Amino acid sequence: MKKIINTEKAPQAIGPYSQGTIGSKLIFVSGQLPIDPNTGEFADGGIEGQTRQSIENLRQILESVGSGLDKVLKTTVFLSDMNNFAKMNKVYEELFGDSNYPARSAIEVARLPKDALVEIEAIAIEG
Repeated sequence: MKKIINTEKAPQAIGPYSQGTIGSKLIFVSGQLPIDPNTGEFADGGIEGQTRQSIENLRQILESVGSGLDKVLKTTVFLSDMNNFAKMNKVYEELFGDSNYPARSAIEVARLPKDALVEIEAIAIEG
């Protein structure tokens, strides 16, 4: 059975997709841009601020269905510039904690929606 995730604590989808879905005890969270759901604008602070906001959006979506960052199995990080990798990685390490790191891919892309510096998607397990 498939369940659609929709929380007001993270930005609403800007296209024909959901914030995330649950199926077979797995949660698939759509790529999260660094949009502050309170303002509708990108977070300040360059790549660090945008990474922090993208992960916070992931957290809010996961927590809305009883899961959390500690339940993330895999992430994919899309960067507009691989030169931002080290700064993104520092914030990512801080927010994912001590050694409970999910599997991850990080790739540079030609362009992200709304010209974001980063977008992050995740696969997690239910609560």
